[in-house]
Amino acid sequence: MENDYDIIVIGSGHAGCESALASARLGLKTLLLTLNLDSIGFLACNPSIGGTAKGHLVCEIDALGGQMGINADKSTIQRRMLNSSKGYAVQSLRVQADKNKYHTLLKKTIENQKNLFLRQGEASNILIKDNQVTGVETKQGESFTCKCAIICTGVYLKSKIIIGNYTKDVGPNGFANAQDLSNCLISLGFKLRRFKTGTPVRIDGKTIDYSKLEVQKGEDNIQTFSTLTTKKPRNVADCYLTYTNANTHSLILDNLDLAPMYNGKIEGTGPRYCPSIESKVVKFADKERHQLFLEPEGMDTNEVYLQGFSTSMPVNLQSEMVHSLKGLENAFIMRDAYAIEYDCIDATTLYPTLESKNISGLYFAGQINGTSGYEEAGAQGLVAGINASLKLLGKEPLILKRSESYIGVLIDDIVTKETNEPYRMMTSRAEYRLTLRQDNADIRLTQIGRNIGLVDNKRYNTYKKHLKQINELDTVLDKIYKPKDIEILFKENGEFLSKNSGYSLKDMLRRSNITAEKLQKFAPDILGKYDIRAIKEHEINLKYEGYLKRQEIQIAQARKQEEKELPLDLDYNLIKGLRLEARQKLNEIKPLNLAQASRISGVSPADISVLTIYLKSINH
Repeated sequence: MENDYDIIVIGSGHAGCESALASARLGLKTLLLTLNLDSIGFLACNPSIGGTAKGHLVCEIDALGGQMGINADKSTIQRRMLNSSKGYAVQSLRVQADKNKYHTLLKKTIENQKNLFLRQGEASNILIKDNQVTGVETKQGESFTCKCAIICTGVYLKSKIIIGNYTKDVGPNGFANAQDLSNCLISLGFKLRRFKTGTPVRIDGKTIDYSKLEVQKGEDNIQTFSTLTTKKPRNVADCYLTYTNANTHSLILDNLDLAPMYNGKIEGTGPRYCPSIESKVVKFADKERHQLFLEPEGMDTNEVYLQGFSTSMPVNLQSEMVHSLKGLENAFIMRDAYAIEYDCIDATTLYPTLESKNISGLYFAGQINGTSGYEEAGAQGLVAGINASLKLLGKEPLILKRSESYIGVLIDDIVTKETNEPYRMMTSRAEYRLTLRQDNADIRLTQIGRNIGLVDNKRYNTYKKHLKQINELDTVLDKIYKPKDIEILFKENGEFLSKNSGYSLKDMLRRSNITAEKLQKFAPDILGKYDIRAIKEHEINLKYEGYLKRQEIQIAQARKQEEKELPLDLDYNLIKGLRLEARQKLNEIKPLNLAQASRISGVSPADISVLTIYLKSINH
């Protein structure tokens, strides 16, 4: 076998797949090394993609030329827009995916990607010479040379599943874990941490009494993740809703001594925003019930996922807990719930490119960086794959700003702020979320992806057509209507109509109850030829015009700080006036600019003032 590659990606989860596809598509000879070919793109927990803030990440991955959105659309069995009753900034697409189809489609894409080679094997050692990556060794005895390596091991590093008193050193779903790479990373100077996540039971759908449950239907007339998806996915499956009750809570509270989360069996730190059911019952003791969703795993299986019911209780207690739920009195558990512990690194040891600060050519992406979720992993994987490629091509790296994307927020957070628990993306983490909507991800990022070389002609032409329609509509929507011509439209939508002057289509869109869809239906002769997405873009910009202008001012102010670069070799101990804690944190993080420095925990506004004065002194 040829064992010489430009880039080696270790791990074929959502981070690894995006990394490998990006580098191969940019022309770099890439090896994707995975523990098991059957775990490629595996939806180890919930077979869903998207959700609050996560849907934004998927749309951004797509806009940059990534794969996740395409795959999610193709494997959709149900889709819904979360927070649809709220503002556009927090609306997020979420799809229930066919678990096996998602994996199969992604494996096929990878196998047929030019420049990409797929190999099963366990990476055990990263070869380094003069602080530069030179290759990867496997436990099976092979050696591969490379110029860059991207570690995307997910939750597989020394992973251990826990069910009551039962533990086993394996990865998700019983897949083999990686034992040796943790020791290698320690030898390279990385401090490893122990994090924990979990997954609920899988139930045989034939044994569920759906007549007792609340049905959750999908939605048809909503956007897709990928702008390349021309045929909208069909809703072919329903989800259902049930609730815990007093009996469920008693079973948990009376047996906390058997819960690994509370008896010391679990040592890793779990995700605050996705807790186990026992943690929910303990922490929210005033709540009489917690909602649970029953979600099908695919169209070729009877397995149903019980979202919100993650636990590591003993199996006999899991059974009692499930049977206490309405509609699940006779449910048959096909797979037990379990907690899983794994090793990860402190991502503050990385640059915003996701390259190690100490070892050139070594990149990290996904849950190894202390994040949770497929979407967060895919976003990091894409950026790591792009940056490793750009490094070898001798080009400037990609560092997305917080004002440009949720991906920029995600990466800036994990490399700047210490993550003491699995990091989950949320809309509240983004300062400029009204600007960073999922519906305009292509407008924000497609040109960036094109400049990098990842956006192909088909995607780029779709993007340009969209922009052309938006620009045309800027004039078209100026058409004026007499009050008598729009009287019915305003009355039907509960809007006040002044009969003293005419109204433009833009004036109508500004009204809270008149949507792009309603306006297109009102004026089909004028707006019928335009895609609803283009009209929607104007609607959002018009309705939130004042807020958007205010946000533009804030972004401009933040950009001034981002432009004030800090030398990477700067010794902060030599700067008088900085507090001791600030000196320590700044030397540890090595921020790229004043804006990043201001977000470091332990660096005060007074410290930033000192740095500002220092920069002025060295620039004169």
